[in-house]
Amino acid sequence: MRKAVWVDEVYQGIVRTSFKLKRRLFKGKSSFQTVEVVETTGHGRLLLIDGMTMVSERDEFVYHEMIAHPALFLHPKPRRVLVIGGGDGGTVREVLKHRSVERCVLVEIDGLVVESSRRYIPQTAAALSDKRAHVLIEDGVKFVAETEEHFDVVIVDSTEPFGPAKELFGPSFYKNVKRILSEDGIVVSQAGSPFYEISTIKNLFRITNKIFPVVEVCLFNNLTYPGGLWAFTFATKGLHPVKDFRPARILTAKMRLRWYNAGIHAAAFALPNFLKAAIGR
Repeated sequence: MRKAVWVDEVYQGIVRTSFKLKRRLFKGKSSFQTVEVVETTGHGRLLLIDGMTMVSERDEFVYHEMIAHPALFLHPKPRRVLVIGGGDGGTVREVLKHRSVERCVLVEIDGLVVESSRRYIPQTAAALSDKRAHVLIEDGVKFVAETEEHFDVVIVDSTEPFGPAKELFGPSFYKNVKRILSEDGIVVSQAGSPFYEISTIKNLFRITNKIFPVVEVCLFNNLTYPGGLWAFTFATKGLHPVKDFRPARILTAKMRLRWYNAGIHAAAFALPNFLKAAIGR
């Protein structure tokens, strides 16, 4: 009998997650990182970067709906959206479900992530071919510092704060984000696990809290990320994600969503005591 083969993700040297492997579809090394796509028995295709799971076909909808829709349903009329990172295309897919969006710019530093996702994970990458999507292979930090374009929503769909993503977690980056945001602008940022990356959440909250008048933390559950609980920071130029949220907008949109709804929106901003204490709430 053939022995089962497993794909392992080792997180911070203290947690191991294993996925039963069907076959390896792609592995390549760019000038930034190692990109791999595998097919698993129970979770479909996985995108891994430097051995860390970025996308699982089975549960990617949770992450992508939660990084996009709370901001897009809060903003009065989002027309222009910037996504930094997120080369798998899942965030762009969710952004473009909003009819008001006229232009969605994806700035991904590593073209290999986009290429491998287009070829092997069309479930997330198909929307990158939409006429409203504009894909730029360049440094998101540099783009934000130099662009004269303004956006209603900026989504920082990055990996953990190391390698090419490190500068996306600094104060100068968020000052530039504020500069390019429109009057009711919102920025949502991937912040990691409250159990394993609480220092990252505290750091992002501290930085954005000095730059934006409204800063909150948003939580969601997932299947494949270590700890099963993940966080985004949510900073705005004035809109409050709960007080200014209008649930009726979700109903009138008649959007096909598998996770996000009005109840989930409100609940996502309710924080456990240990996290409230960590950010000083």
